[in-house]
Amino acid sequence: MLDRYLEAFLEMLAAERGAARNTLAAYRADLEDFATFAHRAGADPALAETELLRGYLQSLADAGLKPRTAARRLSALRQFFRFLAREGVRADDPTELLEGPRPPALLPKPITEAEVEALLAGAARLPGHRGKLAVAAVELLYCSGLRASELVSLPAAALRADEPLVAVRGKGGRERLVPISKRAREAALAAREALAERSKAAKRKGPPPRWLFPARGASGHMTRQGLGLLLKDAALAAGIEPERVSPHVLRHSFASHLLGRGADLRSLQLLLGHADIATTQIYTKVLEERLKALVEAHHPLAEAG
Repeated sequence: MLDRYLEAFLEMLAAERGAARNTLAAYRADLEDFATFAHRAGADPALAETELLRGYLQSLADAGLKPRTAARRLSALRQFFRFLAREGVRADDPTELLEGPRPPALLPKPITEAEVEALLAGAARLPGHRGKLAVAAVELLYCSGLRASELVSLPAAALRADEPLVAVRGKGGRERLVPISKRAREAALAAREALAERSKAAKRKGPPPRWLFPARGASGHMTRQGLGLLLKDAALAAGIEPERVSPHVLRHSFASHLLGRGADLRSLQLLLGHADIATTQIYTKVLEERLKALVEAHHPLAEAG
């Protein structure tokens, strides 16, 4: 029964969605693979129930199939069974209650501590007030692990010379206190002063900027894209490939370097503003490498192997 419905499904993809030949071949292969599994279980693939589909996904995991490949096959099954339901072949969609395999979280490669210093030196070489802004951005992102959106929306009055903590509004509107190093505070205050001097020299009237990183757009502050470009310019000035530097890379470098120097996951969770410790656990590989190095360096029998 599957063959007839499969051909109709593929014809729909070609006619309504303009699917390419290779795309159609991939759908066919994925659905035929499921059909083989269903036949072995003594079931009609077109009439499969949720449990059979769940068993199929488990068989893919047991066979060591990559999560992304399994997710692609599930996507093909979802579209096929929605087609059958839409055409009245079935009264239900057995894929509605299925949870797809979650691909492992991909982390950017952190830059080294030496490269952070080189990036700061490159930022300082940018001309005019842009150099001050770049230094402040790198210092704040790396010293605190701020998200790009959190950094650009920092009020100008948020940083004070006598205040080591700054209130930051993160995802979901959740607020947290973030420690800011003296060096980062000084860089941010220097950037603010440079902007004030620039406005004074241009004889611009009006109230002082509301944001630490002001801009002329609708929001009044620098965009995340503008921040990214600022970091790319700093990377170029430092002789670092621009593709390797971004706000998220600096946030990841902040977390990785802290773990490498002895920080624990719970503290890192608070610093990063993760609502769930499970999100922070993507850094466990860094922690595992540090613990392995610790054992190899200090365990009395480590050299015996």
